[in-house]
Amino acid sequence: QVQLVESGGGLVQVGGSLRLSCSTSGRTFSSCAMGWFRQPPGKEREFVAAISRSGGSTYYADSVKGRFTISRDNTNNRVYLQMNSLKPEDMAVYYCAAVWSWDDAVRTRRSSYDYWGQGTQVTVSS
Repeated sequence: QVQLVESGGGLVQVGGSLRLSCSTSGRTFSSCAMGWFRQPPGKEREFVAAISRSGGSTYYADSVKGRFTISRDNTNNRVYLQMNSLKPEDMAVYYCAAVWSWDDAVRTRRSSYDYWGQGTQVTVSS
């Protein structure tokens, strides 16, 4: 079992930055592929970024490529999402997700993940 808790959301102006953090419980964090998803108001939850269990592979949605960076700290059981140059369309509830992974691949599909956090709100004001 993996429990996820996101933090770091808040209100930021267009062009600003935020760093989301996801803390995890359990002894299997280093065996989990991790991902960030987001759900804008009135829309479906969508993929943002993913990282393999070692951190050696990452993948991004086209909409955030070059602006967002996913990283992980397997010693402290945390995964991060650094968000720069924020745009109004980045406003959403952001969710951390985890899945136990036998390989070192990334997972980009929502259905691939077994564990989810409660989400953290990111609001971008213009």
